Amino acid sequence: MQAKPYQEENRVTLLLLIRHGANDWVHGRLAGWTPGVHLNEEGRRQAAALSERLGDLPIDALYTSPLERCVETASAVAQPRGLALRLVEQVGEVRYGEWQGAELKELYKHELWPGVQFYPSGTRFPNGETLGEAQMRVVAALDGLRAQHPKQTIAVFSHADLIKLAISYYIGMHVDLFQRLVINPCSLTAIAFERMGPRLMAFNDTGSLEHLRPRPEPPAEAQGAQGQAAEAQGASEADGAAPSAGEPPAGDGGPAAPAPAAAAEDRHV
Repeated sequence: MQAKPYQEENRVTLLLLIRHGANDWVHGRLAGWTPGVHLNEEGRRQAAALSERLGDLPIDALYTSPLERCVETASAVAQPRGLALRLVEQVGEVRYGEWQGAELKELYKHELWPGVQFYPSGTRFPNGETLGEAQMRVVAALDGLRAQHPKQTIAVFSHADLIKLAISYYIGMHVDLFQRLVINPCSLTAIAFERMGPRLMAFNDTGSLEHLRPRPEPPAEAQGAQGQAAEAQGASEADGAAPSAGEPPAGDGGPAAPAPAAAAEDRHV
């Protein structure tokens, strides 16, 4: 039997997980599935920069959460490349139930907050889902998508908590530790699926180290509020990601753990 060429034999499926860009909910409220949350000016700049950063990287298919902030980010990548956008509800935001639309400063005080931070696999959002359920949902969707694209590169646009949950699954991290991961707006994470298993090729790549720079000291009053939140410890996104200890949900509207300076405020929306 004739052996396959080395290059063909070693091609793998490459999964690009991309978080949507910034929006006006990133700094204080849990957006979740709230309709009408669009990219703001900063988010549109981030999406354009992402498209440029991807350059001529071959992308065979593009999938996105149906929420506007993801669709708009994905469109910035799809249009210049002539790719169709395919909506996948299963990679949409965590179902936060009664927490959706709430202010993070109020959620910090909720009796369920410690459970969201330290036992997310078994803590259910009021009339919503658990983060463990969200993880099973997104992993099943991603496994189905990559099965449709063997040895191809696919991009999936989603939300911070969903991406963190997927990463934790594929790298063998227990879901109750997922708040230790940070996913910034318009960041790219790449996972290669080889015969020996998944390999994390890139993580939270924004093309910049700006998010690592210390922020100026806040006023004394703000410091007090931050100190109270920091007791929780976690990384979240202000627009729909699950809040984590020490900080409100960031970027997508859910809870997450605190991160260095600038990254902490936009982890869930």
